Amino acid sequence: MVIGGAAVLLIGGGAAYAYWSSTGVGEGEVDTGTAPAFVVSSTPGTGGPLSPGGPTETVAFSVANPSSGVLNLASVTAAVANADGTAWNVGNCTAADFTVGTPAITYGEIAAGADADGTVTVQMINRAQNQDDCQGLTVPIYFVAS
Repeated sequence: MVIGGAAVLLIGGGAAYAYWSSTGVGEGEVDTGTAPAFVVSSTPGTGGPLSPGGPTETVAFSVANPSSGVLNLASVTAAVANADGTAWNVGNCTAADFTVGTPAITYGEIAAGADADGTVTVQMINRAQNQDDCQGLTVPIYFVAS
C-alpha cells in the first residue's frame, strides 16, 4: 500500500498558485528643446547703382531654419542699418537717404533644415540737398526674421 500512496502523491501533488489582480500608475518625462534663431543671409543688390531719385536695387535674401523641428516664419523686416541693428551713417549720408520696401517672401512653416527665399527693394531718396557723402558706398541692409 505504501507504493500506491506514493503514486497518488506524485500524480496529484502539483503546486497551486493564487494571485490578486492590481493596477498601478507611474510617471516619466521628456525634455523639449528651444527654438534657435533663424539664419538670414543675402546677396548684393542688383539693378542699380543707386543715385538720388534713381533706380531701385533688388536684394535677394534667404531665411533658414537651422533646427531639427519646424519653425514658423511670421515676419521679416529690412532696414538700412549696421549689422547689429544700430543706426548707420557715413559722414552726412544716413539711413534717411534711403527707402527700403516691404520684403516679399512666403510666410508660414519652414521645415527643419530648409529655407524660405525672398527679395526686398532699396532706393535712394532725392532729398533736394547735397548727397555727395552717399557716393561710392556699400549700404548695409539689416534683416530681422521672426
